[in-house]
Amino acid sequence: MSLLPPGSRQPALLQTMRMRDPVHYFASLRRRYGPVFRMKLIGFPPQVVVSTAELATEIYSTDGDGNRAGALRAGYVPWLGDYSLFTNDGEPWWRHRKLLSPALHGRSIASYPDLIAEIAAEDIRTWPLGRPFALQEHMQAITLEITLRLVFGIRDVTQLARLRALLLTLSKASGSPLLFLMPARLRAWAEKSPLAMRVPVLPTTRTMKASAAVDEILFAEIARRRDEEDSGATDVLGRLLKARDDQGRAMSDQEIRDELLTLLEAGLETTATGLSWAFERLMRSPEVLRRLQEELERGEDDSYLEAVVKEVLRLRPVITGSGRLLDKPLRLDGYEIPAGWVAIPMFSLIHQDSEAYPDPEEFRPERFLGEGAQAAQKSFLPFGGGRRYCVGAQLAMMEMKVIIREVLRRVELTAADPAPEAQRMWHVTLVPGKRAVAVARERPLDRAPLNEEPRCPVHPAPSE
Repeated sequence: MSLLPPGSRQPALLQTMRMRDPVHYFASLRRRYGPVFRMKLIGFPPQVVVSTAELATEIYSTDGDGNRAGALRAGYVPWLGDYSLFTNDGEPWWRHRKLLSPALHGRSIASYPDLIAEIAAEDIRTWPLGRPFALQEHMQAITLEITLRLVFGIRDVTQLARLRALLLTLSKASGSPLLFLMPARLRAWAEKSPLAMRVPVLPTTRTMKASAAVDEILFAEIARRRDEEDSGATDVLGRLLKARDDQGRAMSDQEIRDELLTLLEAGLETTATGLSWAFERLMRSPEVLRRLQEELERGEDDSYLEAVVKEVLRLRPVITGSGRLLDKPLRLDGYEIPAGWVAIPMFSLIHQDSEAYPDPEEFRPERFLGEGAQAAQKSFLPFGGGRRYCVGAQLAMMEMKVIIREVLRRVELTAADPAPEAQRMWHVTLVPGKRAVAVARERPLDRAPLNEEPRCPVHPAPSE
């Protein structure tokens, strides 16, 4: 008989209800059962959770031969399509990974910082001064605009406005908690049933209709860009149109569409949430904020800024964890995990491991500098690990650093409430409970004033 790890014996319904506060629930299970424990949630196979980087590495070592990450996600994000890097496995996944990676790394994105800073500045000019407002909304507006212009490469003003509104609608609809609480079979039926599609209040109806409206614009844009044959295009769409696999095959329109929506799904909410947490933590850590501002003003390098971003993502991971559906039994810490179970490296627990991060509750960017940096980096998993390490991680880090620098250069932020904001589950992300409420005040700089004519396409001018 196989030896299973310990875990809660509560009914799956009660365990699922505890997911309203997953961070505290997982921490309580870790304290009670140790670094490996099992759990059962409605609509999912049995799950085993690990809470150390070493055990996570054992799970990741089976990537490509022993587990499937895509199969675990496919039923929950059907709007991403059949070719998505997020939902595929095996050879189709590997082919797309090799096609997509060059468009998101190194020299391909080296020219992006200036435009990212410009997009951020456009939104910052619309921020209300001297009164509380939620930063999360503005961070989402900035990251959406980056996606539209650097990933999708859309320049037509009318198309930009239409797609911007539709992508926000799709993001909100697909993020509905009701969508993820629906039993898998019911959800699959509702997404394809003509009868269910006539019920506008269903989250499946709203999501699939928003996805169809987005498709109309994306396929038209892909067709237009194919006709143009712009060899000098630097946006991700332009690079995907030129990409060829090992056999010289190009990506089809459907393949490109699926990956564009995947980049939206993987990057829009996650990067916006990471930025919201960055400012939430900085506003409540005056010494860190002061040092960061001083280092940025000196302009020597961005090593401390990068350490701040990493510490934010460690202390407030945007995603709780990322699982693998096991095709073969897996031995973990003396336990035998059967095939058909899900093995999950839980980032929210791994990043609180006191062996890797002494005083883990403290916001201390210095962990990622100097002698301790290598040890801290070893357990740093906000972008996952193994073969399925996030393909957009380099772009996400760039966005966060550029936007934080631009915000701190233009405004002084203080927390509207001195109490820290709680972590709240939204979709699959952990967001600040009050959406990072801040008060902004203009910084005296040798630049145009904040009340110059705003150009942000999402937020209107602040009232006089």
